[in-house]
Amino acid sequence: MKYRPSRRTRRLAISTAVVLALAGANGPWLYRFSTERYHEYKINQPEYKAANGHWAFLDVPSEHRINTIHAALLHTGKVLLVAGSGNNQKNFDAKSFRSVLWDPKTNVFKDIPTPKDMFCAGHTQLPDGKLLIAGGTKRYEKLQGDVTKAGGLMIVHNEDPDKPITLPAGTRFTGKKNGKTFISKDPILVEKATKVFDKETGAFLRNDPGLGRIYVEAQKTGKKYETGTEDNYRVAGLSGSDTRNVYGIAQKLALDKKDFQGIKEAFEFDPVAEKYIPVDPMNEARWYPTLTTLEDGKVLALSGLDEIGQIVPGKDEIYDPATKEWEYTGIVRKFPTYPAVFLLNDGKLFYSGSNAGYGPADVGRDPGVWDLATNKFKKIPGLSDPDQMETSATVRLPPAQDEKFMVIGGGGVGESEKSSEKSRLVDLQQKNPKFTDGASLSEGTRYPSASLLPDDSLLVTGGSNDYRGRSGSDVLQARLYDAKTDTYKRVADPAVGRNYHSGSVLLPDGRVMIFGSDSLFSDKANTRPGVFEQRIEIYTPPYLYRDSRPELTAGPKKIERGSTGLFTTQHASKITSAKLMRPSAVTHVTDTDQRTIALEMEKSKDGITVTVPDNPALVPAGWYMLFVTDDQGTPSEGMWVEVPE
Repeated sequence: MKYRPSRRTRRLAISTAVVLALAGANGPWLYRFSTERYHEYKINQPEYKAANGHWAFLDVPSEHRINTIHAALLHTGKVLLVAGSGNNQKNFDAKSFRSVLWDPKTNVFKDIPTPKDMFCAGHTQLPDGKLLIAGGTKRYEKLQGDVTKAGGLMIVHNEDPDKPITLPAGTRFTGKKNGKTFISKDPILVEKATKVFDKETGAFLRNDPGLGRIYVEAQKTGKKYETGTEDNYRVAGLSGSDTRNVYGIAQKLALDKKDFQGIKEAFEFDPVAEKYIPVDPMNEARWYPTLTTLEDGKVLALSGLDEIGQIVPGKDEIYDPATKEWEYTGIVRKFPTYPAVFLLNDGKLFYSGSNAGYGPADVGRDPGVWDLATNKFKKIPGLSDPDQMETSATVRLPPAQDEKFMVIGGGGVGESEKSSEKSRLVDLQQKNPKFTDGASLSEGTRYPSASLLPDDSLLVTGGSNDYRGRSGSDVLQARLYDAKTDTYKRVADPAVGRNYHSGSVLLPDGRVMIFGSDSLFSDKANTRPGVFEQRIEIYTPPYLYRDSRPELTAGPKKIERGSTGLFTTQHASKITSAKLMRPSAVTHVTDTDQRTIALEMEKSKDGITVTVPDNPALVPAGWYMLFVTDDQGTPSEGMWVEVPE
């Protein structure tokens, strides 16, 4: 059928031509206006869309617009958008926590009651299709100058080997030397002391006290209640031997900046019931944690700021979906917050070095392969711009079988102005893997969003040159990366800048949703506070502007590892590949769930038969989207398939 431009397109073309003719005689404003009109005309042409794709705003009703900070695709095809308090102190104080469920097929939105502040939690897909969400916000940060009461960390010691002790919130700690009184903000359980014996003689040596960490604040306001040196603290309200066995030790308790504090609460989101279900809380409070699914379907929780605003001291723990309970791993390894940690084909873990920032600049930032069973960590050399890994994105390139990763962009520690344009590549199947530089972005980019597409390309979009888009530094560009040729191709530009608190999610129909952005300022001069970006954009890749796409008409809803599944299609002769894609669960451009698994495929007259690899570390139990592509590289719509435990 011959393409015939619509009446609206013809009117736009005529008006654009007229305006262009008048532009020279009517000054710069008219030239800018005409240029914008021409650009709008150009990007809406079929030829342009077929080559570059197209961006459009998602029509979100005003009552469902939230500060989306987390997003996850569910096996119902719907997307869970989570704001919690949305980086808004007023919402936090009012206990106004928000989540919204969006159905891309019907464009229907639904508010989801949100029991705790899941702002800056961690999340991952579970084997049964539920979404595990753990951690979040207990207290917002207080900048120096806003803190009125001196405070900080109190370490509570219990030297009684026979019993633990619980101290309620409001417990008073008074310094033996300084005489200043501090009050605990929360209850605390301090385990009993451990008896230590000589390994050879069996003789008793000592009691190692049980330790508990608690945040305390001065009883009164003012600078004179600060402390500058370590002191022992008597605990009020104790009696008998507890007065000798239980005491506090604190270093500096001051009016300096207080970081965010995390919570221990954890929930499973049920996509069918469409509600949060509370499960056993973590042992450690965590704000900015990473949750990584292991080969047995259990989940590893890493890093985060604890209930006193300090990095969790390497106390990693594992969630068992069968028991709904958490247990410490028993080993210690420290990472910065939101570390990008991925499950490898042999069950080991890969840490790329990408992170969200909180934590010492010289602790836990080297990339490497981590054996969780032995706690051995083999560092990987060759990383370029190693001091600019904060806010970088890491992607496992397709197919997942090859264990090739790419680390994109990033910035300097904290509020640094540094940003990297590098794309670092590493092949973990090499005998001695090392990073090499791949194709570069056009400019330094913090917070780049990266989504794997079903044609095996990678959409990289958004980000900013400077910290949180400072000085109007948002990068209004999108690119498609081809791993086979190690090349970026510039495609249609998004309309909205995206930096801190942004992310992207592949939808089952092959489009990509990008959300969020939390600029520090709203102007280049950095004089006006930024406003959270609530608008959501949808990118339609070039492959969806082709004349046709393959279609799967029927097939099994469940395939076990090592087994096959027959899917009917009228396009079998043109289909060249099949793959499983794990749905995203993304925040702070961190998505450790994302992977593409190539499938062996046999074709028949009316269908294809695919085989799922028999490796639980490569194919963790859960729900996947099955995509096929034709000889033009055009993907089908994703069909949901469950891989059982």
